[in-house]
Amino acid sequence: MALPPAFLDELRARTPLPALIGRRTRLERTGRQWKACCPFHGEKTASFYIYEDHYHCFGCGAHGDAISFVMQSEGAGFMEAVERLAGEAGLEVPKLSPAVAEAEQHRHTLSGALEAAAAAFQRRLLLPEGAAARAYLADRGLTEATIRRFGLGWSGAGGAVIDELARAGLPPALLTEAGLRRPETDAGPGGAFFFNRVMFPIRDRRGAVISFGGRVLGDAKPKYLNGPETPVFAKRRGLYGLDLARAALRERAPRPPELVVVEGYMDVIGLAQAGFAAAVAPLGTALTEDQLGELWRLSPAPILCFDGDAAGARAAARAALLALPLLAPDRTLRLAQLPSGEDPDSLVLTRGPSGFQAVLDAARPLSEALYDLIREQVGEKTPEQRASLRHRLEEAAGRIPDPALAREYRGVLLDRFHAARASRRPGGRPLPPRPPPRAAPSEAIAATERARILLAILIHQPGLYADVGPALAGLDLPAPMARLHHALAEWTETAVHLDSGALMNHLTATGLSSEAARILATPALPLPAFASDTAMPGEAEAGWWHFFSFMHRDRLDAEVAAAQRDFAACPDAATQRRLIALSAAREALRRGEESETAP
Repeated sequence: MALPPAFLDELRARTPLPALIGRRTRLERTGRQWKACCPFHGEKTASFYIYEDHYHCFGCGAHGDAISFVMQSEGAGFMEAVERLAGEAGLEVPKLSPAVAEAEQHRHTLSGALEAAAAAFQRRLLLPEGAAARAYLADRGLTEATIRRFGLGWSGAGGAVIDELARAGLPPALLTEAGLRRPETDAGPGGAFFFNRVMFPIRDRRGAVISFGGRVLGDAKPKYLNGPETPVFAKRRGLYGLDLARAALRERAPRPPELVVVEGYMDVIGLAQAGFAAAVAPLGTALTEDQLGELWRLSPAPILCFDGDAAGARAAARAALLALPLLAPDRTLRLAQLPSGEDPDSLVLTRGPSGFQAVLDAARPLSEALYDLIREQVGEKTPEQRASLRHRLEEAAGRIPDPALAREYRGVLLDRFHAARASRRPGGRPLPPRPPPRAAPSEAIAATERARILLAILIHQPGLYADVGPALAGLDLPAPMARLHHALAEWTETAVHLDSGALMNHLTATGLSSEAARILATPALPLPAFASDTAMPGEAEAGWWHFFSFMHRDRLDAEVAAAQRDFAACPDAATQRRLIALSAAREALRRGEESETAP
């Protein structure tokens, strides 16, 4: 007797494939997927690809899901693999009993009733009685192809659909349990849950109808109505448009679409018609943890794009705070801000796809947007507000479970806090003008000192070399520094642990210890704080790019563009930190605001 498909779907959803397969073979990020050397046959070039819900080896043809992987890698039977994965996921395997089979059959019966209702609603939209609904959809700019694609329909003015389904042999109790009929016979025409409404089928990730949403054509309240909770539908877990977004993200395309989270049904539909095929929306409630988990199964960095009003700002703030305890280096959010008074549907109608794409391109990392969200809630005008703001910022960073990621967030948030403080006196009065700067040394001396600072940062933080090494290679360094750079580059290619102590041992062994000592200790020109051995990695990287911008201005735009591409392909903490540091360095350079410590 087979296990219920709903249980197996839940088991697969709770078992991230990269984490499972990563126990057996080393994974490498490639765009939205991962790749590795196949664990089932010997190979030197990775041909084993891990997707959202399956894996495939283009070398030996191995293919399957999480259950298949345990069976193939451990020689386990089906039930043994299921029981092991269920134990790790905190699920109880249903007992293979007649009652379980009966319950699963009942779910199929409910699904059949919902599919029959969807077909009936679609037919009625095309009848004369659906004229008002068709006019409404046309006024919203929807084409016939879009209406068919989303299966939109019309409920009818009375209980005609309920009567039609009853005549087809579906009993009233089943229609009630499916969320189509109210238990009270006087709760509306014919007891129908939906009447006088444009109908929006809600589907699960596989495309099966699990409920409906309805939009009234008049002044009745509520304007939008979702079906009730049923054995096949839970509002906290569903996302409108999930099946179509999932299909769009799985297509092989030169530029994969962005996964965008919007507020309403019409936002999802309008964006899809305009070419933004990977849009989803929560079902009339605030975003939930279950929905965030579903989003991260599709994309490591979905974009939240709520309406450009006060309610949209509150929704974004709630979602951001909800996400903090769930963040990981490979799981984050981005926030896009719409113009005031706009929603995605209205924006794409008035400004076209390019107008909405500009909004997506300007989406900010969560670490950057979080500061503004918290500041708007707390304020920063009075000493009390500023103290509260700092406390809230540190508290927000402390909610992130990954220690390294929490430190990075704390650094980013407090850097913004201190930068805002530095421009004002207590009470909000501007600081007096700075005294005239000291006379600058010659350009040659300045260039040498800047190169010294860049190398000092890397001696203390050799782990940064993977990100900054290509940029450093383009600089014309003095001969002793060039030798030091060459030794550093060679060491990072083979070193197991990229720490400062191991690097200094290598430099000593290669006869470069005295050169390293001169870089780290020049009494007349002390190093800035971010180049010291106590600096945090994020602070050090920001300082590195800041000084690099003075030495190679013409390459800075190219470095920012490369960082943007890297973050789009793999939006983790490291690529995000590099993009923020580079963007800040470029902005400072454009304003002509060199650091006080710049030589």
